Amino acid sequence: MPILDGALKVGLDHYLYLSAVLFVLGMIGVMMRRNVVVILMCIELMLNAVNISFVAFSRYAENVNGQVMVFFVMTIAAAEAAVGLALAVTVFKKFREVNIRFFEHLKG
Repeated sequence: MPILDGALKVGLDHYLYLSAVLFVLGMIGVMMRRNVVVILMCIELMLNAVNISFVAFSRYAENVNGQVMVFFVMTIAAAEAAVGLALAVTVFKKFREVNIRFFEHLKG
């Protein structure tokens, strides 16, 4: 085993691999569609994967544009969570269960 002089360097590719893995895990969770809360959590996971990519590219390019964009994505994620939980409460009040199939029966 070779001796490393210094700490292990974490490059841009490491962050992009992590971001891709998190995004794929979130996409698999959304495709499974078992529970509304799980779907919301998986969407949040996908948005956080995008945030990791934004910050990594921002750091790599040495500008703050990606980091500013993260604040907008976080705002959208908060709004998505609020609307999703409001829909889940509405479905629970009507059907006494939160199941993804019950969302088809909601009328505007």
